[in-house]
Amino acid sequence: MREALESWHFGQVLYAYRTHPHHERALPQGAVAEWLGVTQAQLSRIENGSAPQDLSKLMQWAHSLKIPASLLWFKLPGSERQFAASANPRQGTDHKSEQRPRNQGSALLPVVVNGQQVFVPVDAEALATSGVGSLSALPADGTTATEFEAMSPLYRRTLISGIAAAALPGRGLEELQRARSALEDSRRCPDGPVVDCFRTQLDLAKRDDGALGPKKTLPVVLGLLGAIEQHARGVKPKARRELLSVGADGAEFAGWLYRDMRQPGQAGFWYDRAMEWAQEADDAAMQGYVLLKKSQMAYDERDAVRVLTFAQAGRHERWQLPPRARAEVTQQQALGLAMTGEPLDAVKQKLDEARGLLAAVPSDDPSPLGAYFTADTLLLRKAVTYTEAGKPSMAVELFGEAIGAGTLSRRDTGFFNARRAAAVAFCGEPDEAAQLGRRSAEVAHAMKSERTLRVLSEVLHTLDRWSSRPAVRDFREALRAS
Repeated sequence: MREALESWHFGQVLYAYRTHPHHERALPQGAVAEWLGVTQAQLSRIENGSAPQDLSKLMQWAHSLKIPASLLWFKLPGSERQFAASANPRQGTDHKSEQRPRNQGSALLPVVVNGQQVFVPVDAEALATSGVGSLSALPADGTTATEFEAMSPLYRRTLISGIAAAALPGRGLEELQRARSALEDSRRCPDGPVVDCFRTQLDLAKRDDGALGPKKTLPVVLGLLGAIEQHARGVKPKARRELLSVGADGAEFAGWLYRDMRQPGQAGFWYDRAMEWAQEADDAAMQGYVLLKKSQMAYDERDAVRVLTFAQAGRHERWQLPPRARAEVTQQQALGLAMTGEPLDAVKQKLDEARGLLAAVPSDDPSPLGAYFTADTLLLRKAVTYTEAGKPSMAVELFGEAIGAGTLSRRDTGFFNARRAAAVAFCGEPDEAAQLGRRSAEVAHAMKSERTLRVLSEVLHTLDRWSSRPAVRDFREALRAS
């Protein structure tokens, strides 16, 4: 295992772990793949392909395998910690040896972790578009970083202060400098402005997610959560509750991002953290909202009973949900009724109730919970509900109307086109379903939405009896390429 870790190739680490003599027999790829939240085919490519570079995935995999932080290749062996020390860890402190191979698309940003300057790899494209390049970012293969102190990605609680600001694309330099300053040394700012800073950055991450996808958004959110938690340790109770209320919102969002990446274990972890922080912050509405999100995650897993029971629990009066979130949880209850085989009239009654609640939401509603839940969103959810109720033809019409409105993000358009393809397939229209599925697969591949790909896999299964048709074959090839 140590040799595999020193190779800086996580695929070799996984192979060494699976075949380690500690196990009575080699662990099958399928079992390990399930732990990591990937497919067996993906695990095979990880083990046999080039070294993975995605930091968020490395963090997840290392956490799943419980690898000690001291063994990760982010910290070079021995006492020397100069970034350009060696491309081969076994060469120790020979600073004239070859440099570490270039990490394409990355740059090093100097930030502060626990009072020490470190150089952190960030996405170069995001760095360039953010305008923060003047803050002394270095090429990832540069040799001018003389004080490289690497952090372990396993420790969420010490995530880098300032990385969130640096990785947010499209932000102005002045705003990034202010956010970075607040995140690096939040004690210099009054409690109020720090809370506002965290809230602003979280809102920006949410806004950008639909266009960027979870892969680019998640490191930003995790960085914010680490900074929030660290700052909340040294403030007065009132300020701590305010910070944890924002943290609960961010943790719920992290759960959603992991859901989109099809990593339910990590999603559940962050939903639980959101609930814990909301309880400590005495934020009743967020607690009810997290129950709604757990119901939606149960739908991802096709667990009909938990879809219904979580929605019913989230709808309880004690949570005091704002009107828009109350409309959403009522719609979710309708979905649970449809999945558990309740009569269509009961399902329609709940959908009508949700529509009435949404229509009554004032235009100046200040609550951010469920702000995305608009009339178009309800129309899409209604279509999903009718599909589950065995009425795919009704669903197809609703999907077409909602998607045609053009209000969805690119990622959501891809996802609901996948749901639309499923409904069309159930209606016995294989060519149209395959064409929709192919378009959706292109978006899912670009956005790294594993959740969408899972729906498309189900669509392909439905189309099995038409597998010889050209459109279905093209769809299958597009899905494989994703």
